[in-house]
Amino acid sequence: MDSWLTTVGLPVALAIVMLGLGLGLTIDDFRRVLTYPKLVLIALGCQLLLLPAVCFGLVVAFGLEPELAVGMMLLAASPGGTTANLYSHLFGGHVALNVTLTAVNSVLAVVTLPIVVNLSAAHFLGDAASIGLQFDKVLQVFAIVLIPVAVGMLLRSRFPDLAVRLAGPVKLVSVVVLVAVVAGAVLKERDNIGDYFLAVGAIVLVFNALSLAACYGLPRLAGVGRREATAAGMEIGIHNSTLAIAIAISPALLDNTRMAVPAAVYGITMFFTAAAFGYLVNRRRAAAEAPVG
Repeated sequence: MDSWLTTVGLPVALAIVMLGLGLGLTIDDFRRVLTYPKLVLIALGCQLLLLPAVCFGLVVAFGLEPELAVGMMLLAASPGGTTANLYSHLFGGHVALNVTLTAVNSVLAVVTLPIVVNLSAAHFLGDAASIGLQFDKVLQVFAIVLIPVAVGMLLRSRFPDLAVRLAGPVKLVSVVVLVAVVAGAVLKERDNIGDYFLAVGAIVLVFNALSLAACYGLPRLAGVGRREATAAGMEIGIHNSTLAIAIAISPALLDNTRMAVPAAVYGITMFFTAAAFGYLVNRRRAAAEAPVG
C-alpha cells in the first residue's frame, strides 16, 4: 500500500490528530500530575510495564503468527486517546485527569513505544534491524506526535479563541483522511479479513477486558476514588488504535499492513467492551451508594 495516501496523507493526518490533541491541552494538565501522584504512578506502571507483559503472555498463549504478534505488542504500547476521554465523561470519570494522563502518556510513548516494538520484532521476527523502529524512524514518530501537540498547545496558550475555532475542522480533516487510509488497507487485505478476525478477535477481546479491569481495579485497591479510577481505567485501558494503525502501515515506519490488523480489529470491538465496562462500573457504584434498608 505504498501510495501517496500512506506516504503523504497518513503522516499528515496523524499530525493533524495530534495537533487537535494539543489544542485541548494546557501546561496545567501536566501540573495536575502532582495532585494525583499515586494514581498517575499506578496508571503509568500499568501502561509501561503491566499491559505489555500481559499482552506478551497472551500472544504466546494464543500462538499468534509473528507479524500479528508484533501488531498486538504495538497496540499494547500505544497510549490512550480522545475516545478514552469521551467514555470517561459518559460513565462518570474524572475527565480532567484523563486529559492529564493523555498528555503524559503521549510524551512517554515517543520513547517507550519504539522500545516495545523493537524488542517484539527481535523476539518474534528475529530481524529487528529491518522491521523495528530505529533511531531515524523514532525521530519521525517524534515529529508527527510531539511537535504537533506542542504547536497545538502554543496556539491554545497564545490564541485561545482561534484554538476553539480550529478544534472542529482539525478533527474533521483528520477523520476523513484516516478513514480513507484505513479503507485502503482493508481493501488490500479484503480476502483475508475473515481469517484475521478469527486469528486475533479472541485475543483482542481478552486483552481489552484485562486492560480495563486492571487499570480500574488496581487504583481502587490502592484506595483511589471511583471517579479517578474510572478515568485511569478508560485512559490506560483504551489504547489508541489509530496511532498503532498509522505506525504499522506507514511506509516510512513499519510498512506492514498485517501488523495493523490487531489494532484495526481492536478499534471496532473496543467501543462495545468499553461501554460494557462503563456500565458495570456504574452499576457497582450505584449499588455501593444505595441506602441500606
